[in-house]
Amino acid sequence: MKYGARNKVNAKVKSVKSDGIMSLVKFDVTSPSEMASVLTTESLEDLDLKPGDKVELIIKAIHVLPIKQ
Repeated sequence: MKYGARNKVNAKVKSVKSDGIMSLVKFDVTSPSEMASVLTTESLEDLDLKPGDKVELIIKAIHVLPIKQ
């Protein structure tokens, strides 16, 4: 499957929280140390994600704001 996004991060599912309509999935990644995704519960069920699963995160954003440190 092809994606329009070019940014990819390998990760492991850390936790899954669902309220029936929307779900929050948190991921452990190398850098940054954690990321999260909000998706529909239907998508969560289709992906069958559970803590410990290894996944590839595809990151697609409309804006990326660089901030000088």
